[in-house]
Parts: sequence; structure tokens; C-alpha cells
Amino acid sequence: MSDSDRRVDRTWLESNFPCFRACPVGTEAGRYVALVAEGRYREAYAVARRPNPLASICGRICAAPCEPACRRGALDEPIAIRALKRFVTERFGVESMMDVDLLREIYGERLQRYPQDRVAVIGAGPAGLAAAHDLALLGYPVTIFEAQAVPGGMLRLGIPEYRLPRELIKLEINAILNLGVELRVGARLGRDFLLADLREQGFRSVFLAPGAQRSRDLEIPGADLDGVLKGVDFLLNVNMGYRVELGRRVLVVGGGNVAVDVARSALRTPVRDEAINPGLNIVTALDVARSAVRFGAKEVHIVCLESLETMPADRDEIHEAQREGIVIHSGRGPQRILGEADRVTGLETIECSAVFDARGRFSPTFVPGTELAIAADTVVLAIGQACDLSFLRPEDRVGVTPRGTLQVDPATLATTAPGIYAGGDAAFGPRIAIEAVADGKKAAASIHSHLRGGATPSAAVEVFIEPLPGYRRVLDYEGVPRQRPPSLPIERRVGIAEVERCFSEASARIEASRCLHCWVNTVFHEDSEQGTECILCGGCADVCPEDCITFVPLAEIFADPALLDALRAEHGEAAAALIGKEGRAGTALIKDETVCIRCGLCAERCPAGTIVMEQFQLLEPAHA
Repeated sequence: MSDSDRRVDRTWLESNFPCFRACPVGTEAGRYVALVAEGRYREAYAVARRPNPLASICGRICAAPCEPACRRGALDEPIAIRALKRFVTERFGVESMMDVDLLREIYGERLQRYPQDRVAVIGAGPAGLAAAHDLALLGYPVTIFEAQAVPGGMLRLGIPEYRLPRELIKLEINAILNLGVELRVGARLGRDFLLADLREQGFRSVFLAPGAQRSRDLEIPGADLDGVLKGVDFLLNVNMGYRVELGRRVLVVGGGNVAVDVARSALRTPVRDEAINPGLNIVTALDVARSAVRFGAKEVHIVCLESLETMPADRDEIHEAQREGIVIHSGRGPQRILGEADRVTGLETIECSAVFDARGRFSPTFVPGTELAIAADTVVLAIGQACDLSFLRPEDRVGVTPRGTLQVDPATLATTAPGIYAGGDAAFGPRIAIEAVADGKKAAASIHSHLRGGATPSAAVEVFIEPLPGYRRVLDYEGVPRQRPPSLPIERRVGIAEVERCFSEASARIEASRCLHCWVNTVFHEDSEQGTECILCGGCADVCPEDCITFVPLAEIFADPALLDALRAEHGEAAAALIGKEGRAGTALIKDETVCIRCGLCAERCPAGTIVMEQFQLLEPAHA
């Protein structure tokens, strides 16, 4: 392979590596999964950590967009990629205290090359932390300004502790701060300082990532009654350790992850029980209080417009909520909140026949005459989040979209004001954490380009094609069922006890062995002068367990213009001329790559050595 051939555009890599394409930060998920299967955990962690500064956090709460893209899912179920990431981070990530030495190996020694080019990051959520991490590695002095008293954004304030331990968040953030990043908490843009002040203080560029920490309002009768709470506010107070009083019957409105987090947190939140007799002796009173803290609300319901199958919340979270006893009323919308004496008593719902209109726009359609009241002492509205952009001043010249988000160039995340970039929920609305991390990394690259004179970061990556003589998979790997991470028994799911546990080593290696090795391919060698070396014995088709290899007479093959163009580009005009010509002699070997499981049996069987197994490997970080 020539040096010029070794650099390829990311689109080539994405087309050949589905889980890389699906990961917003371009993690080589399949690579670290394969390394886990081989017991090479330190190397697996390096692959997972290189493009992702929040790898340990993502090992617990990532929505794992790579898993739906995993080709193993077409066979049975996708690889448990997120759970395997947790497995390697627990051994070598920040929680293992071995992360510092490994980071030196991954990134090399950092040089503080641009001390005069100070960069301000607004918001210590996943987008801001990722931007600060990459900018610090590039050699810039970075200061993060965080409005809350603690860093982490919605990782800290929105995700319950039973899903994401607070100590892990601290460790992940400290690893970033140890790169020389300065953190100022309790510093709110628009209240304590303005964008103009940052310029006067000598900051050469600014990344805006304040997040979307304001709950959307629901304009229905009764929304102002006592006992009506907002989802984000509820989670923020619970996660900050403040007392939140709930009744014994809690009803959550919404179908997203925030709604499910609210519902599951309500089960773990102390109950307001007005029936407790203040005349009880102290021992009995303490027993009642302990029970309230242990068991939380007695009844928790979720009402959502979507069907159970189309709820936007994570499938596993929905399943766990149901296991914990939360009742989901799907396909119903809120009509009005019921109350007596200014206090909530319930919610009147109505059947929803469609959530979107014919153009795909949010426009719920309800069925008259299907009203149903559900009793509740507390109603929590978790119908979405919005951005608070009140910090902007006209002189900032930062544009805002009709949706109420910061206006950015999606390719660079540049706002309409020179030197100011934006990302995360404030620019794109609420999304999953790994997309916010990707925004932070993209912004860091763009800021680096801006401060260094405008050179556009290269989209090319370097790959190396490596032959794999003797390639062989473990017996019956295609028949191994998906392994499930262990979880805490229902009766022990109280307070902040973490629900999901880490794979054992045995389970992790079994699960990793299921990977289909998308980056490995069967390659059919050709002689440059004589053409193919294939002797048409048919042995490869005979041994193929998925029947993805077929021999077809050339006269029976027909191709559309796009396929002919691709054939012409790869093999020349002569090859394209052979297709679809009546009476043409010859045979073509056709392989269906979408079905192939990379078992390597065809290469092992080939008597002429025409078929070999080869893999491509990145030689540069996926985020370069």
C-alpha cells in the first residue's frame, strides 16, 4: 500500500466500520471490543479513551448509538458495547487510578505552546469539559466558567446517582483539570460577567456551552396548582441534596429519558405523609421516617403521548422502570390537572392517536370522548428542556435561531460573532451526552484553527492494511447469545445504590467474542496480467455458513448505472463491459458483505490462496 493510499477520508472509514460511523466522537468500538475478547484490556482502554475524554462516564450512561448500528444486531442482538466500555474503564480508567500514566501513552507529553491565547469555556457540562480537555492538550490556557456550585452540567444535576456515581464524575473532571484547566464555579454569564468582559480580560476565543437546564412549560388548566413540579427542577434539587416533598401517588408527564429518570427517582425520594401522627413515640416515628426514605413514593405513573414501542427514552431504562413497578400509560396526553383547595388531586388524560402530522412535525391528535382521570398527589412535568439565553446582549452579535438556540455553522460551530463558538444543547437542543462531547471536540478543533490562522482541520485519517494469515474465530461465536450486565435486585434498589453493575471478566470476554469484526474483510487477490487467480472450485461457497458467496454466469448478471459506475471505477471499463451481455462466457463470484460474519472459512478453504483475510487499522487518533 503506497503512502498516498494510506490516507483516506472519514467517509470511507465510516462506510466500512458501522459502529465508528454511529459514534459521534468516532470511537473504534469494534476494535476495543475485539481487544477485550483477547484479554488485552489496557490496549482496549486506550482505544476507548483516545477520542473520548468522558469514557468512564459514558461506560455507564451513554445512549450507545453505536449499538443499533452494530452488524451483529442483524444476526440476533448487537454487542453490549457500552457495558464493555465500562468493563475496561473500571480496570484502567479514572476510577482505577491508572488513567494518568495511560493518558501520557495515548497523547504523549503535552506542551504549553500558546500561553498568550487564552480560551474561555462557558459551562462545565459534557460539551464544555470535552472542549477544555482538547484545547488543553493542544496547549491553550483554558478557563471554564460554571454557573452552578458544582461542575458536570446535566451529568451532575440531571442524571440520578443510582445511574451515575458522583465520585466518578469528580474523578473524570479532575483528570481534565489536571491538564492545567482552570475552573470557576458559581460564575454565571449574564449575572456575574458578560461576553464583553471576557474580551477585556484577554480571552482570545469563547466556547458557549451553557446547556438547557430550564424545563418547558405545559399550558393546560391546573398547571399552577400546588404539587405541580417541573422535571429538570425536580432532578436538580434531588441531585443537589435538597429536600423534595412528594405525595404517595406521583404522576410524571413525558416519554423521554428525563421523564423516566424523574419517575425512578421518585421511587427513591422520601414521601410526604400527612397521616403520620405527631403523638407517636420517638422509636415509632423514626421507623416511619426510615421506611419513607427507603421506599419513596408508593405509586409512580408515567403518562406519555407515544406508544410504548416509540417512547424516546432508552429501552433499557423503560424496562427497568417497569421492573421497579412504575406504571406507564402510553398513547395518552395530559388534558388538565385536577385539584381541590389549590392542591393537586390528579390528572385528566386523553387518548393520543398521532404524535406527529403528515410532515413529521410535532402536532398531537387526540380522540374526543376518551378522557380518563388518574389520581395523583404530585404531578411532575417532564416534557422537554429549553435554553436560557438571557445572558446575550445586542452588542455581542451572537445570533439566535427561531427555535431559541444559538445560531452556529454546523461544520465549525462558529456563531455569528467572530471568535465565539457554541455547541451542546444550547446550539442544537437537548441531545444525548456523547453528542455534546462531540460538539466540544469539534469546537476545540475549530478554535485551534481560528487562533492559528484559519487552517481547516484535515478530515483524513491514516489507515494501514494488514494481512491476517491463519485468521480464525472461536468455535460457534455466531451462536453466542448477548450477555446482560448484572443488576441490583429490585428489593435492594433504594436511595443512591447503583443499579447496573459491571460485567465479570468471563462475561465480558464471552460478550466481546460475539463481535463480527467489521474491519476485517475477505480480499480476492488478482494477478495484474492474468486476471483472477480463482480456479472456480466453489469450495468457498460450500463452506460459507451464511451462504453469502455465489457463483453466477456473467450473462445472467444485470446492474443499475450506479453499480456499473462503481465497478468501472474499481476494475476498469473492461470489467464493466462484461456485465449483462447475452452469450458472454464466464462466471462471476458475488459476495454479500451485509451477510458475511467474517468467519474466515472461505480463506481457509481456498486451495489457490486467492482469498485472504485482511484488516484495516487506524494509525492516527479517530478524532484527529
